[in-house]
Amino acid sequence: IQNRIMSLLNPKSIKFDIGGGREVTIETGKMARQADGAVTVRQGNCILLATVVANKEPKPGQGFFPLSVDYQEKFGSAGRIPGSFFKREARLNDYEILTSRLIDRALRPLFPEDYLCEVQVLVSLISSDDEVMPDSLACLAASAALAVSDIPIQEIISEVRVGRINGELIINPTRSQLAVSDFEFLIAATDKNIMMVEGESNECQEEDLIKAIEAGHAAIQLQVTAQEQLRDLVGSATKRDYTKPYRNEELNEKITAFAKDKMYAISSAASAKHERSDAYSALKEEVKTFLAEENPEMSEDDKALIGLYFGDLQYYVVRDMILNDRKRLDGRGTEDIRQLE
Repeated sequence: IQNRIMSLLNPKSIKFDIGGGREVTIETGKMARQADGAVTVRQGNCILLATVVANKEPKPGQGFFPLSVDYQEKFGSAGRIPGSFFKREARLNDYEILTSRLIDRALRPLFPEDYLCEVQVLVSLISSDDEVMPDSLACLAASAALAVSDIPIQEIISEVRVGRINGELIINPTRSQLAVSDFEFLIAATDKNIMMVEGESNECQEEDLIKAIEAGHAAIQLQVTAQEQLRDLVGSATKRDYTKPYRNEELNEKITAFAKDKMYAISSAASAKHERSDAYSALKEEVKTFLAEENPEMSEDDKALIGLYFGDLQYYVVRDMILNDRKRLDGRGTEDIRQLE
C-alpha cells in the first residue's frame, strides 16, 4: 500500500553534501500539494516544511508588494504537545520572528518590482535535531519552495551560517561547534551576488570576513544548483503571467522634468532633517499643482501615481548625488563621520 501511495504522489528529491559528510535532501511532491510550491529540507533528523502560495491578481488600488514570511518551530518537532488548555501552538517567539525577518530580507528582492500579488511563505520545523541549526536551512527551504512553484521570481537564493574553529571555516556548524566558534555570520546570496550579511564576532579582521563571505558564497552556489536541478525535475521553470499595475511613463517624464533640479537643490543644501522634509513636501505640492493646471481632468489612477513617481525621483536623485558627487544629505562626504554630540 505504501509503495502504491508513493507511486501516486511521485515525489522528486535532490541530495547534496554541505561538507564533512553531512547530506541535505530537498524533496517536493509529497506534502502540502495544494500549495503553489512546497518542499521539505532534511539534514539528519532536522526536517523543515516550506510552503508558498500567491494570489493570482493584486487587490484593486494596491500600491505595494504584500509579502509575509512566518517561521515557526512546532512543539511536535521535539515530540511534544503544547501544554495550554487548547493544545495549540503559541505565538511566534523573538527567535522565530528574527528568523522570519532573515528569510524575508533575502527573498523580497527576488520578486519583480511590478509584482503586487499577495505572497505568503510559511516555514515550519516539523522534526528537530539536537545538533542541526534549523534557521540556517530555513531560507534554503523557502527559496526551494518558490523555485518549484510557478510564482514569478527572478533568481534563486540560499543562506548559510559560517563559523570558525581554530582558524578553520565551517559551513552551517552544529550547535556544539557554534558554542566554540570565534565568529558567526549568516550570508544570503544568489549564485552571482551577495544579498545579505549579518553576524557577530568579538574581533574580526577584514580579510577574515572576506574569506568567510567567499566560503559561504561557494556553499550557496552549490545549494542554488541543487534547487535548479529540483526545479528542472519538477518541470516548473515556466512562471505564471501576472497583472502588471497601471503605469504612465508620460506622467513620470513630466514630473522628472519639472522637479528633478529642484529636488537636487533641496537634497544638496545640507539642511536639517525637518527643514529638508518640509521642503520635499512643499515640492510635492508644487508638482500636484503644476499637473492639475496642465491637465484639470487627470484621472484618479494618474493622481495615485504622482506620489509613486515623486518618491522614485527622490530616491534616484539622492542616490546619484551620493555616488557621483560623494556628498550626503547633511553635507558630509562619504567618509566623514558625525560629531559625537
